[in-house]
Amino acid sequence: MKRLVVALSAALLLGACGTAPETSAQVSDAKAVVQADGKFNDTDVMYLQMMVAHHEQGLEMVRLAEKTAKRDDVKILARAVDATQSDEVTLMKSWLTQWRKPTTVDHAPSAHADHGGLPATGPEEIEALRKAKGAAFETAFLNLFVAHQHNAVEMTQVEKTGGVNAETKAFADRVHDSRTDQIKQMLTMMNA
Repeated sequence: MKRLVVALSAALLLGACGTAPETSAQVSDAKAVVQADGKFNDTDVMYLQMMVAHHEQGLEMVRLAEKTAKRDDVKILARAVDATQSDEVTLMKSWLTQWRKPTTVDHAPSAHADHGGLPATGPEEIEALRKAKGAAFETAFLNLFVAHQHNAVEMTQVEKTGGVNAETKAFADRVHDSRTDQIKQMLTMMNA
């Protein structure tokens, strides 16, 4: 499954930057990738809205790491996450738009009480990360981002147990697996 996601991402990136000629089959495949046809329910919508917000927080953190980190492995991880999550935000918003649903989530804590609340990295934590420098930044980033990606893994359970849209459930599976792998990678990096 991971190879399929990587292959699809590579094909989309190559087609988008003009380095490979676009064929009608590639256009058709790209359209198939971004469609979330079939029935959907409130859980599918809520999951995507929450993940858009979660991803946008993650993007804020990795973009700080791209600029501030000194370690090459941290910078490489940040760039990879930036590329992946930027594409995923576009995909999720396209599905919500296709369903004629808002692409943003209600940030009021009471709006998400039924499913354990909206997992979030607080503004204080991001501000502390902004102020950290050198090795302290990398330690803070890795610790914060492990927790952030753990929240993404937990959020997939909501979709996997309550969602009905096949594409959204498959997306949740991919998020679960890729973020679990990222967490393992970052834990190894923390002990390096």
